[in-house]
Amino acid sequence: EEEEAESGGDESGGEELAFERKARKTVARMEAEAAEQASEQRGAAASFTMPTGPREEMPDIGTLKSRIADVVDVLGDFASKRQEGVTRVEYVSLLAEDLQQVYGYNGELVELLLQLFSPAEALEFIEASEKPRPVTIRTNTLKTRRRELAQALISRNVSLDPISKWSSEGLQIYESAVPIGATPEYLAGHYMIQSASSFLPVLALDPQPGQRVLDMASAPGGKTSHIAARMGNSGTLVANDFNKQRLPSLASNLARQGVRCAILLHADGREFPRLMGGFDRVLLDAPCTGLGVISKDPAVKAEKGFTDVQRCQQLQKELLLAAIDSCTANSAGGGIVVYSTCSIAVEENEAVVDYALASRNVKLVDTGLPFGVEGLTRYRSKRFHASLKHARRFYPHTHNMDGFFVAKLRKFSNDLPPGAQQQPPPSKAASKKKPPPPSKKRQK
Repeated sequence: EEEEAESGGDESGGEELAFERKARKTVARMEAEAAEQASEQRGAAASFTMPTGPREEMPDIGTLKSRIADVVDVLGDFASKRQEGVTRVEYVSLLAEDLQQVYGYNGELVELLLQLFSPAEALEFIEASEKPRPVTIRTNTLKTRRRELAQALISRNVSLDPISKWSSEGLQIYESAVPIGATPEYLAGHYMIQSASSFLPVLALDPQPGQRVLDMASAPGGKTSHIAARMGNSGTLVANDFNKQRLPSLASNLARQGVRCAILLHADGREFPRLMGGFDRVLLDAPCTGLGVISKDPAVKAEKGFTDVQRCQQLQKELLLAAIDSCTANSAGGGIVVYSTCSIAVEENEAVVDYALASRNVKLVDTGLPFGVEGLTRYRSKRFHASLKHARRFYPHTHNMDGFFVAKLRKFSNDLPPGAQQQPPPSKAASKKKPPPPSKKRQK
């Protein structure tokens, strides 16, 4: 028996050694192939030379894309891959020109992207923005549960999956035999077709039953109905929108989803502290340039520029101060204001929140969102408050959802900080003028 055991052990050991030898050969082959591929890439990068002289004829798209990849590769390791006598500025200038030609962006927007991202990440963002984001729906928990909704849709030959662990309400739709916006479940208000990123501001707001909540820019009602569901249809929800033409769709969506705690209002958000106040929580999903939803509105990449960003920034600052002034610090745990945009521009996000931190007695707190890129505390020559790291950024190339920004502020005093002034009411001319519209394809 001992001999058989020894023999079996030797045989087993022999088989294991043979397996290990085979594995080592496989790993060695894969490493050699990877090294060869890397060598080819280095050779291609090394062989890339900057075009010289006047460029009378524009190369075809395939050639331009190849050149973009080459330039991005050189800029990723500039010290060792640069062509002698060619500066980084010249490489970046060529990259910007080629990106405009291939993807249809205007020069200002390409410049903004190259200031915000590295060349490689800017290209990833641009390419991701060329593809549609996944179709997602939010379960209306006032009428059904996600499991029941999923079963009902599956029975109608809808292919779907839960969005992710961070959402207990979202479903991602892959294929549907019927239009997803015309099912009996949709018409009965069991779900809302809504981008995944637009769930995030409400999750950060975390409204509670019985509270007094303001949605300052609410149409067409995706976030508003989400707030109502989170409140269990109890308390008071004021749903405001500046654009009177959007109120019918807002009213229709809220009625379809069985929202009973909402009061609809048509007013300039900047007037709110004088209209009503004392809210426990305020959501400001601000009008913006829509630089995060280019996949839904391709016109943005050709039409939006620095002027649009600056114009939106001024309105966003005024609206955010109004949102803070409409909130009360006397609420249990302090008043909460959530500021969000579907733009990736720092000027519309961190710069606006940093302005509010200096102008009101508020502080940034953790959003409670389990993922996302930290907000920026420095951008080019600008330095922002260190607490802006608590804000969250979301990108199409990183999270496969629309570009979004979410910041959560807690108001700790109703008094103004020293040197701050109460926001003056908007002039009649400004009140009559519509704020810059968000992206046409933007989903609320």
